[in-house]
Amino acid sequence: MTSGIHQQIHEKAIMITDPAGREVHVIEDRAALEIACQYSLSLQEIYIEALRLLVYPYRYIRNMDIISPTEQLKLAESQVAIVGAGGLGGQVIILLARIGIGRLIVVDYDQFDETNLNRQALCSQEVLQRSKSQTASETVASINPGVRVIPHQVRISSAGIDQILAGTDVIVDALDNVPDRLMLQEAARRLGVPMVHGALAGFEGRIMTVYPGDPGLKQLYDIAETAKVDKERPEALLGVPAVTAAVIGTFQAMEVLKVLLHRGKIFRHIMAHIDLENGRFEEFCFDRPSGGNDDPCSGH
Repeated sequence: MTSGIHQQIHEKAIMITDPAGREVHVIEDRAALEIACQYSLSLQEIYIEALRLLVYPYRYIRNMDIISPTEQLKLAESQVAIVGAGGLGGQVIILLARIGIGRLIVVDYDQFDETNLNRQALCSQEVLQRSKSQTASETVASINPGVRVIPHQVRISSAGIDQILAGTDVIVDALDNVPDRLMLQEAARRLGVPMVHGALAGFEGRIMTVYPGDPGLKQLYDIAETAKVDKERPEALLGVPAVTAAVIGTFQAMEVLKVLLHRGKIFRHIMAHIDLENGRFEEFCFDRPSGGNDDPCSGH
Protein backbone atom coordinates (compact mmCIF):
# COMPACT_ATOMS: atom_id res chain seq x y z
CA MET A 1 0.00 0.00 0.00
CA THR A 2 2.88 2.36 0.81
CA SER A 3 4.22 2.19 -2.74
CA GLY A 4 0.78 3.10 -4.07
CA ILE A 5 0.57 6.08 -1.72
CA HIS A 6 4.03 7.24 -2.76
CA GLN A 7 3.09 6.96 -6.42
CA GLN A 8 -0.07 9.00 -5.81
CA ILE A 9 1.90 11.66 -3.96
CA HIS A 10 4.40 11.94 -6.81
CA GLU A 11 1.60 12.12 -9.38
CA LYS A 12 -0.36 14.78 -7.52
CA ALA A 13 2.65 16.85 -6.44
CA ILE A 14 3.23 20.09 -8.32
CA MET A 15 6.33 22.19 -8.84
CA ILE A 16 6.14 25.74 -7.51
CA THR A 17 8.57 28.60 -7.18
CA ASP A 18 8.94 29.49 -3.52
CA PRO A 19 9.28 33.08 -2.20
CA ALA A 20 13.09 32.75 -2.46
CA GLY A 21 12.83 31.89 -6.17
CA ARG A 22 13.59 28.17 -5.81
CA GLU A 23 11.64 25.33 -7.41
CA VAL A 24 10.05 23.05 -4.82
CA HIS A 25 7.80 19.99 -5.09
CA VAL A 26 4.67 20.50 -3.00
CA ILE A 27 1.35 18.81 -2.47
CA GLU A 28 -1.77 20.86 -1.84
CA ASP A 29 -4.34 19.99 0.81
CA ARG A 30 -6.94 19.13 -1.82
CA ALA A 31 -4.71 16.53 -3.44
CA ALA A 32 -3.50 15.14 -0.12
CA LEU A 33 -7.09 14.74 1.06
CA GLU A 34 -7.96 12.80 -2.11
CA ILE A 35 -5.14 10.34 -1.36
CA ALA A 36 -6.17 10.11 2.29
CA CYS A 37 -9.74 9.25 1.31
CA GLN A 38 -8.59 6.73 -1.27
CA TYR A 39 -6.51 4.81 1.28
CA SER A 40 -8.69 5.48 4.36
CA LEU A 41 -5.85 7.35 6.05
CA SER A 42 -5.65 10.65 7.90
CA LEU A 43 -4.26 13.78 6.31
CA GLN A 44 -1.52 13.69 8.94
CA GLU A 45 -0.37 10.31 7.62
CA ILE A 46 -0.26 11.62 4.05
CA TYR A 47 1.75 14.65 5.19
CA ILE A 48 4.27 12.31 6.83
CA GLU A 49 4.65 10.17 3.72
CA ALA A 50 4.99 13.27 1.53
CA LEU A 51 7.72 14.71 3.74
CA ARG A 52 9.57 11.40 3.63
CA LEU A 53 9.62 11.83 -0.15
CA LEU A 54 10.80 15.46 0.23
CA VAL A 55 7.46 16.67 -1.09
CA TYR A 56 6.43 19.62 1.06
CA PRO A 57 2.80 20.07 2.11
CA TYR A 58 2.08 23.39 0.43
CA ARG A 59 0.80 24.91 3.68
CA TYR A 60 4.28 24.57 5.23
CA ILE A 61 6.21 26.19 2.39
CA ARG A 62 6.74 29.38 4.40
CA ASN A 63 8.43 27.33 7.14
CA MET A 64 11.39 26.80 4.79
CA ASP A 65 14.32 27.14 5.41
CA ILE A 66 14.08 27.92 9.10
CA ILE A 67 12.60 24.42 9.50
CA SER A 68 14.20 21.80 7.25
CA PRO A 69 12.18 19.00 5.59
CA THR A 70 13.68 16.55 8.11
CA GLU A 71 12.63 18.79 10.99
CA GLN A 72 9.16 19.30 9.52
CA LEU A 73 8.82 15.52 9.37
CA LYS A 74 9.93 15.28 13.01
CA LEU A 75 7.21 17.74 14.00
CA ALA A 76 4.60 15.82 12.01
CA GLU A 77 5.56 12.63 13.84
CA SER A 78 5.52 14.25 17.29
CA GLN A 79 2.87 14.34 20.00
CA VAL A 80 2.55 17.25 22.42
CA ALA A 81 0.20 17.52 25.39
CA ILE A 82 -1.21 20.89 26.39
CA VAL A 83 -2.75 20.82 29.85
CA GLY A 84 -5.04 23.81 30.09
CA ALA A 85 -6.76 25.28 27.01
CA GLY A 86 -7.31 28.82 28.27
CA GLY A 87 -5.22 31.97 27.88
CA LEU A 88 -1.85 30.27 27.53
CA GLY A 89 -3.01 26.90 26.25
CA GLY A 90 -5.19 28.33 23.49
CA GLN A 91 -2.26 30.30 22.10
CA VAL A 92 0.04 27.27 22.26
CA ILE A 93 -2.51 24.97 20.61
CA ILE A 94 -3.06 27.28 17.64
CA LEU A 95 0.65 27.96 17.13
CA LEU A 96 1.65 24.29 17.29
CA ALA A 97 -1.18 23.36 14.94
CA ARG A 98 -0.11 25.97 12.38
CA ILE A 99 3.53 24.92 12.51
CA GLY A 100 2.65 21.25 12.00
CA ILE A 101 2.83 19.18 15.20
CA GLY A 102 1.18 15.91 14.23
CA ARG A 103 -0.83 15.12 17.38
CA LEU A 104 -2.00 17.37 20.20
CA ILE A 105 -3.44 16.04 23.44
CA VAL A 106 -5.60 18.79 24.96
CA VAL A 107 -6.68 18.46 28.57
CA ASP A 108 -9.17 20.89 30.12
CA TYR A 109 -12.32 20.15 32.10
CA ASP A 110 -13.74 23.69 31.80
CA GLN A 111 -16.17 25.46 29.48
CA PHE A 112 -15.83 28.92 27.96
CA ASP A 113 -17.58 31.89 29.55
CA GLU A 114 -17.67 35.63 28.83
CA THR A 115 -14.69 36.37 31.08
CA ASN A 116 -12.52 34.35 28.68
CA LEU A 117 -13.24 36.60 25.69
CA ASN A 118 -10.58 39.14 26.68
CA ARG A 119 -7.60 36.83 26.10
CA GLN A 120 -8.31 33.20 25.19
CA ALA A 121 -7.51 32.56 21.53
CA LEU A 122 -10.01 29.70 21.22
CA CYS A 123 -12.88 31.69 22.75
CA SER A 124 -15.55 33.50 20.75
CA GLN A 125 -19.22 34.35 21.19
CA GLU A 126 -20.12 31.20 19.25
CA VAL A 127 -18.43 28.81 21.71
CA LEU A 128 -19.57 30.23 25.05
CA GLN A 129 -20.64 27.44 27.43
CA ARG A 130 -18.91 24.86 25.24
CA SER A 131 -16.06 22.56 26.20
CA LYS A 132 -12.62 24.13 25.83
CA SER A 133 -10.96 20.85 24.88
CA GLN A 134 -13.58 19.96 22.28
CA THR A 135 -13.50 23.49 20.86
CA ALA A 136 -9.73 23.12 20.52
CA SER A 137 -10.28 20.01 18.42
CA GLU A 138 -12.79 21.73 16.13
CA THR A 139 -10.71 24.90 15.79
CA VAL A 140 -7.54 23.00 14.89
CA ALA A 141 -9.48 20.97 12.31
CA SER A 142 -10.45 24.24 10.62
CA ILE A 143 -6.87 25.57 10.73
CA ASN A 144 -4.86 22.45 9.90
CA PRO A 145 -6.69 19.17 9.25
CA GLY A 146 -3.26 17.52 9.12
CA VAL A 147 -3.07 17.79 12.91
CA ARG A 148 -4.95 15.32 15.08
CA VAL A 149 -6.31 16.62 18.39
CA ILE A 150 -7.17 14.21 21.20
CA PRO A 151 -9.42 16.15 23.62
CA HIS A 152 -9.92 15.22 27.28
CA GLN A 153 -12.61 17.15 29.12
CA VAL A 154 -11.37 16.11 32.55
CA ARG A 155 -9.75 17.67 35.58
CA ILE A 156 -6.25 16.26 35.94
CA SER A 157 -5.71 13.98 38.91
CA SER A 158 -2.85 11.83 40.13
CA ALA A 159 -4.94 8.73 39.41
CA GLY A 160 -5.45 9.14 35.67
CA ILE A 161 -2.92 11.67 34.42
CA ASP A 162 -0.22 9.19 33.33
CA GLN A 163 -2.61 7.31 31.07
CA ILE A 164 -3.83 10.53 29.43
CA LEU A 165 -0.30 11.78 28.75
CA ALA A 166 1.23 8.45 27.69
CA GLY A 167 3.19 8.61 24.43
CA THR A 168 3.75 12.35 24.63
CA ASP A 169 7.07 13.90 23.59
CA VAL A 170 6.63 17.23 25.41
CA ILE A 171 4.09 18.44 27.98
CA VAL A 172 2.98 22.09 28.17
CA ASP A 173 1.92 23.45 31.54
CA ALA A 174 -0.81 25.99 30.77
CA LEU A 175 -2.49 25.67 34.15
CA ASP A 176 -3.44 28.40 36.60
CA ASN A 177 -2.64 27.00 40.04
CA VAL A 178 0.37 25.64 41.90
CA PRO A 179 -0.96 22.26 43.11
CA ASP A 180 -1.94 21.15 39.61
CA ARG A 181 1.33 22.42 38.15
CA LEU A 182 3.36 20.37 40.63
CA MET A 183 1.18 17.32 39.97
CA LEU A 184 1.85 17.76 36.25
CA GLN A 185 5.60 18.07 36.82
CA GLU A 186 5.59 14.82 38.80
CA ALA A 187 3.66 13.08 36.01
CA ALA A 188 6.19 14.37 33.46
CA ARG A 189 9.00 13.02 35.64
CA ARG A 190 7.40 9.58 35.85
CA LEU A 191 6.86 9.51 32.09
CA GLY A 192 10.38 10.76 31.35
CA VAL A 193 9.09 13.75 29.37
CA PRO A 194 10.17 17.43 29.40
CA MET A 195 7.59 19.95 30.61
CA VAL A 196 7.36 23.57 29.45
CA HIS A 197 6.03 25.82 32.22
CA GLY A 198 4.43 29.19 31.64
CA ALA A 199 2.67 31.62 33.96
CA LEU A 200 1.48 35.22 33.81
CA ALA A 201 0.00 37.97 35.92
CA GLY A 202 -0.80 41.42 34.61
CA PHE A 203 1.81 42.47 32.04
CA GLU A 204 4.43 40.06 33.38
CA GLY A 205 5.06 36.40 32.69
CA ARG A 206 7.65 33.67 32.95
CA ILE A 207 8.81 30.51 31.21
CA MET A 208 10.88 27.54 32.34
CA THR A 209 11.48 24.12 30.79
CA VAL A 210 11.76 21.26 33.26
CA TYR A 211 13.40 17.95 32.37
CA PRO A 212 12.82 14.76 34.38
CA GLY A 213 14.90 14.95 37.54
CA ASP A 214 15.15 18.76 37.57
CA PRO A 215 13.84 20.57 40.68
CA GLY A 216 11.92 22.79 38.29
CA LEU A 217 8.84 24.40 39.79
CA LYS A 218 9.97 23.60 43.33
CA GLN A 219 12.55 26.34 42.80
CA LEU A 220 9.82 28.83 41.86
CA TYR A 221 7.06 28.18 44.37
CA ASP A 222 7.02 28.07 48.14
CA ILE A 223 6.07 24.59 49.32
CA ALA A 224 3.28 26.13 51.41
CA GLU A 225 1.57 27.17 48.17
CA THR A 226 1.09 23.55 47.20
CA ALA A 227 -1.51 22.82 49.86
CA LYS A 228 -4.43 24.50 48.13
CA VAL A 229 -5.44 26.71 45.23
CA ASP A 230 -4.79 30.30 46.33
CA LYS A 231 -7.68 32.64 45.54
CA GLU A 232 -5.28 35.58 45.94
CA ARG A 233 -2.74 34.25 43.45
CA PRO A 234 -1.10 36.98 41.31
CA GLU A 235 -3.10 36.34 38.14
CA ALA A 236 -6.33 36.71 40.10
CA LEU A 237 -5.24 40.03 41.61
CA LEU A 238 -3.46 41.57 38.60
CA GLY A 239 -5.56 40.16 35.77
CA VAL A 240 -4.60 38.27 32.63
CA PRO A 241 -4.57 40.57 29.57
CA ALA A 242 -4.43 39.20 26.05
CA VAL A 243 -1.03 40.66 25.17
CA THR A 244 0.72 38.82 28.00
CA ALA A 245 -1.01 35.52 27.22
CA ALA A 246 0.01 35.86 23.57
CA VAL A 247 3.68 36.52 24.37
CA ILE A 248 4.11 33.84 27.04
CA GLY A 249 2.16 31.30 24.95
CA THR A 250 4.45 32.07 22.00
CA PHE A 251 7.55 31.50 24.13
CA GLN A 252 6.10 28.19 25.34
CA ALA A 253 5.40 27.07 21.78
CA MET A 254 8.97 27.99 20.82
CA GLU A 255 10.34 25.98 23.75
CA VAL A 256 8.39 22.96 22.46
CA LEU A 257 10.00 23.35 19.04
CA LYS A 258 13.49 23.67 20.53
CA VAL A 259 13.00 20.58 22.67
CA LEU A 260 11.65 18.49 19.79
CA LEU A 261 14.25 19.65 17.27
CA HIS A 262 17.22 19.75 19.68
CA ARG A 263 18.19 23.26 18.69
CA GLY A 264 18.61 26.67 20.23
CA LYS A 265 18.81 27.74 23.86
CA ILE A 266 16.32 25.97 26.10
CA PHE A 267 15.30 27.65 29.37
CA ARG A 268 16.40 24.71 31.51
CA HIS A 269 17.44 25.67 35.06
CA ILE A 270 16.52 29.18 33.93
CA MET A 271 13.40 31.21 34.61
CA ALA A 272 12.90 33.70 31.81
CA HIS A 273 10.90 36.67 33.13
CA ILE A 274 9.21 39.13 30.79
CA ASP A 275 7.89 42.54 31.87
CA LEU A 276 5.97 43.87 28.87
CA GLU A 277 5.00 47.20 30.40
CA ASN A 278 8.60 48.17 31.13
CA GLY A 279 10.15 46.36 28.17
CA ARG A 280 12.36 44.07 30.24
CA PHE A 281 13.51 40.50 29.62
CA GLU A 282 15.53 38.88 32.41
CA GLU A 283 16.93 35.43 33.08
CA PHE A 284 17.23 33.97 36.57
CA CYS A 285 19.61 31.01 36.67
CA PHE A 286 19.25 28.19 39.19
CA ASP A 287 21.89 25.76 40.36
CA ARG A 288 21.73 22.44 38.57
CA PRO A 289 21.12 19.27 40.62
CA SER A 290 24.25 17.60 41.96
CA GLY A 291 25.65 15.17 39.41
CA GLY A 292 24.22 17.09 36.45
CA ASN A 293 26.46 17.90 33.54
CA ASP A 294 24.72 20.96 32.12
CA ASP A 295 25.57 24.59 32.73
CA PRO A 296 22.49 26.24 34.31
CA CYS A 297 22.79 29.23 31.98
CA SER A 298 23.83 27.43 28.83
CA GLY A 299 20.29 26.39 27.89
CA HIS A 300 21.44 22.85 27.02
